[in-house]
Amino acid sequence: MIKFFSKPYRWAGVFSLLLVGMFTFVMLDAFVIQKSMVIVASETGTETATVVEVEPVVTETSYADEHIEISIETLQEYDSTIYVADIQISDASYLKTAFANSTYGRNVKAKTSDIAAAQNAIFAINGDYYGFRDEGYVLRNGVVYRDSASENEALVIDKTGNFSIVSESEVRMTSLSENWQVLSFGPALVENGTITVDSSSEVGQAKESNPRTAIGQISAGHYLVIVSDGRTDESEGLSLLELAQEFQERGCTVAYNLDGGGSSTMVFNGEVINNPTDGRSIEEREVSDIVYFGY
Repeated sequence: MIKFFSKPYRWAGVFSLLLVGMFTFVMLDAFVIQKSMVIVASETGTETATVVEVEPVVTETSYADEHIEISIETLQEYDSTIYVADIQISDASYLKTAFANSTYGRNVKAKTSDIAAAQNAIFAINGDYYGFRDEGYVLRNGVVYRDSASENEALVIDKTGNFSIVSESEVRMTSLSENWQVLSFGPALVENGTITVDSSSEVGQAKESNPRTAIGQISAGHYLVIVSDGRTDESEGLSLLELAQEFQERGCTVAYNLDGGGSSTMVFNGEVINNPTDGRSIEEREVSDIVYFGY
């Protein structure tokens, strides 16, 4: 062994192998290796034993029963295809979230449509992709899963279904733990009816125009979801300012940007409504969580 390592180049070879091995492990740990932390047995949320007593009225673009009403329109704005869902619910418990494979953890992922199907969701969008990051508040259906703050603005949904925006660096999770949902991505698009982004606002190093997913509140129990296609010849995508303008024009008092780009997906009655893409192919990206409406 001593004789083997007497040659300097052999030390260099061993060091190189160790370096490559460590780099490979770090990359696998960050993006591939699943770390299941909590298996969620049931994501039913607040106590509701409601049963739909009247057969819902369902079309390709709408759903209505005694507790949930959804209508979806598709339009062309800003050289982009935009899908707008107007949603009204009789109780906040019908606005839910769910994890991929009903599991909270790192790199636990599934398609938005598959997570929605597992929850029998009527309507669903991708969430904040909490599993891609080690920080950022995670409170789902009334349960705190992560209390480490990020630099993001967080969307807080209280148990009556009302939206508010907080800065995670200024508010501890302990003061938010009695709420219904906390999502961490951002930024806020509209607060108190006023647009809070401008033409230079963007998420990280993203492009100015992107596929987008965002959610807003018009009034008690009345919400708006907007998803836009992007990165294709047919649909350029929206800037954050354009997205905010769409919410404000429709009367939202609060609106919040969720994970976008290749993650942006809208699912209605089991069908993917938009055209998810990473700019190379039209297909769903696997994500860690969804926001959905249903029972």
